[in-house]
Amino acid sequence: MSPNFDEIIDRRGTHSSKWDMMEKVYGVSPDDGLAMWVADMDFRPPSVVQDALQTMLDHGIYGYLGDETDYRAAIGWWMKNRHGWEIDPGWIFTTHGLVNGTAMCIDTFTRRGDGVVVMSPVYHAFARVIRAAEREVVECQLVNNAGRYEMDFESWDAQMTGNEKMLILCSPHNPGGRVWTREELQGVADFCKRHDLILVSDEIHHDLVYPGATHIPMTTVDESVLDRLVMMTATTKTFNIAGSHSGNVIIPDPELRKAFAGRMAALGKSPNSFGVFMATAAYSPEGADWVDALVAYLDGNRKLLDAGLNAIPGVASMPLEATYLSWVDFGGTGMDKDELLRRVEKDARIAVNHGPTFGKGGETFLRFNIGTPRANVQEAVERLQKAFADLQ
Repeated sequence: MSPNFDEIIDRRGTHSSKWDMMEKVYGVSPDDGLAMWVADMDFRPPSVVQDALQTMLDHGIYGYLGDETDYRAAIGWWMKNRHGWEIDPGWIFTTHGLVNGTAMCIDTFTRRGDGVVVMSPVYHAFARVIRAAEREVVECQLVNNAGRYEMDFESWDAQMTGNEKMLILCSPHNPGGRVWTREELQGVADFCKRHDLILVSDEIHHDLVYPGATHIPMTTVDESVLDRLVMMTATTKTFNIAGSHSGNVIIPDPELRKAFAGRMAALGKSPNSFGVFMATAAYSPEGADWVDALVAYLDGNRKLLDAGLNAIPGVASMPLEATYLSWVDFGGTGMDKDELLRRVEKDARIAVNHGPTFGKGGETFLRFNIGTPRANVQEAVERLQKAFADLQ
């Protein structure tokens, strides 16, 4: 049976962060508001995932997890068949999601006071965990070239002081939706080698890539960077199972792997069985078919949102190559932050992520989650066009 992404599923009152926290955070009531902020989708996962959970429920015993052979094999199958990347099962560590994976990398490979480089504007959780770990956030700002983010290594080289020990790459990029080219990724590898940085490549959005773009795993770009490379992937964004809090840190280099294993052991980290069983089921031919249908549906959503918002004078939606997170620049309206948010949150009653939380370069942007039934995207477009009607 084909997935029905048009189905409206009421998530209110289910302890959903996205829907049940929107009024507290943004003052937008879930009774008449649209939740387009937190990065999960309003779709059920594929039936193969639901079936795996039902099998667990039918068995009725939820003991300690053992024997991860099938799970690791499923990860290997997916990476080889979907991304052309062959991995050894022994390279895989399972973390409590990839924010936890990022924090574990910072804890393992840096010390207090060290600089950690990010390419801003970028996923806000990176800066949050860096600061919480008492490291320094070093923002290397991306260049917005006619609505497309590009890297500026010459400028970034000049920023480096020698205190930097790690770079976190977001690939594909959140919130800009860029799928980096092989040349750009080679530039990242060379930059990390020049400045002796551990390279952590967060590739959580790698399955959600639109026609015309191809994701390239960082591990396939340059073998000479493998001794400083940590890969991070997950089923959670792809299959909308973020609540399982399950992510994979995949480390080809034995010395880095030994250090990471030591920190995992010291902190008593181990996977939960629900996340493992869901991921094993998802990484399958049935899961692949579902993802293909999902990307086609999201492609329609992005086109609808782009056409509707780009019709508003002074508003420009950055063309997405990947992800379900649209990055929209309102700078051309000339409005200050308070006026912009009043129109979006009070008039249109839409809860969205504020651009400044993503760092330098995000000041005039808002991030919209289009991983929702098309009727919601259409409603959002109509509300926003009405809220900015005086500009048209």
